[in-house]
Amino acid sequence: QVQLVESGGGLVQPGGSLRLSCAATGSIVSINYKGWYRQAPGKQRELVAAVTSGGRLNYADSVKGRFTISNAPNTVYLQMNSLKSEDTAVYFCKIVGSTRDAASREYWGQGTQVTVSS
Repeated sequence: QVQLVESGGGLVQPGGSLRLSCAATGSIVSINYKGWYRQAPGKQRELVAAVTSGGRLNYADSVKGRFTISNAPNTVYLQMNSLKSEDTAVYFCKIVGSTRDAASREYWGQGTQVTVSS
């Protein structure tokens, strides 16, 4: 069974930085896609940043130049710099991958709160 364990959220002042981590545990054998999403109160979940197994990157316009997605085996990171109050949200990681027993499917983390406030 695959689980995604997130860490790194918290409270930060405007202009500050945070680094989120998401580690996949379990019997995952291949990963095709890693992404970060966020959901603010009263809003729909939206893509923040993603990277494919081929190295293709995708960023939301609102975070370009401030956020960087990177990855290591079975792990994905989100470096967030120059944070703004509008970045406040619950951040979720998503991994698309397969295990020895199951075809490729989505896995989601539990979410980590990021609050940007003075």
